[in-house]
Amino acid sequence: MKPYELTVLVHPDLEMNTEPALEKVRKLIEDNGGKIIKETFDGKKRMAYAIKGQEHALYYFFEVELPVSAPAKINSALGISDEVMRMLLVKVDERKVKIQMKKKERYEKAVAAGRVEEGEKKEESKEESKEA
Repeated sequence: MKPYELTVLVHPDLEMNTEPALEKVRKLIEDNGGKIIKETFDGKKRMAYAIKGQEHALYYFFEVELPVSAPAKINSALGISDEVMRMLLVKVDERKVKIQMKKKERYEKAVAAGRVEEGEKKEESKEESKEA
């Protein structure tokens, strides 16, 4: 199973009841052997250009793990869906994930050592060290 990011633009007319459309996406992922790690609603946004006469869409973001054969099936199924206006399924760059994990570990070590207070940004701590 490999990590993927799925962005789905749902038709704005479904704003009052998006659950059937989202359940269809979730079921599609799970039926193809995938697992949803995280699901985020980014709100109703204006698109750069109109799609099917609509200028707005509801943006949903999924972090998923999928087997090798699933992305093609998900792309084709969501591509012909009436509820989903557009979708983008991309593989997560594993190098980027490793770098983020290392940064997080370094930050947690710094908090544990008392060099940085929890919630403090790294830029602020760099500025303080320059002043001292």
